[in-house]
Amino acid sequence: MAEMRVHRALAQAGVASRRAAEKLVQEGRVTVNGAVATIGQSVTETDVVEVDGRRVRAEPIRTYMLNKPMGVVSTASDPEGRRTVLDGLPDDVRLYPIGRLDIDTTGLLLITNDGDLAHRLMHPRSKVPKTYEALVEGRVSSAAVRALRNGIDLEDGPTQPAKVEVLDRQAAGGTWLRIEITEGRNRQVRRMCEAVGHRVRRLVRTRYGGLGLGGLDRGDHRLLSSAELVKLESQAGLAR
Repeated sequence: MAEMRVHRALAQAGVASRRAAEKLVQEGRVTVNGAVATIGQSVTETDVVEVDGRRVRAEPIRTYMLNKPMGVVSTASDPEGRRTVLDGLPDDVRLYPIGRLDIDTTGLLLITNDGDLAHRLMHPRSKVPKTYEALVEGRVSSAAVRALRNGIDLEDGPTQPAKVEVLDRQAAGGTWLRIEITEGRNRQVRRMCEAVGHRVRRLVRTRYGGLGLGGLDRGDHRLLSSAELVKLESQAGLAR
């Protein structure tokens, strides 16, 4: 593990949630190299961390970026036998997607075994920005753009204001929009566009938490860099 606070290391190892891990430290049940740990203490992979005398062995933390192709489901397994976003990724650690893209949506999806990071990024309080490019049917009026920007009344409540831009990109009988939202509701962008009279033909997520796809080809994946992880942890309010 990289250097991080002892309670976060315990959470990543699956011992307990961060809050519960902090309590374990407060109760004096955690030791680092034989000495009782303190709140805020940093540890690395060379340190021996024990809880109630039993050594904690953390699996290596991995966070991947995937350029999700169409027709792939955003789950770890599928009862219908469809291809999942984990197919083709390394299987030496237990991975799961951070949030979901529906089966017909392509683009940037993060996949990790860092439960703490995933939980924080998906929590509504984090307001992590997610950017999509949507090809919608018809020509989109300035009134429709204003409505999307101001928030749309959906069946599960009004959406937060969004950043919306009409792209200078030709599409027969359609319009390309760039939409940035900070929520993560099911099929939200599709429902927002339909609410202003424009069905989505194609939907691609191009950015998440300040990270972009760069030159990552459709269907390919890569490990995030240290700098990218720091950016995500900052978005999630996590300190190493």
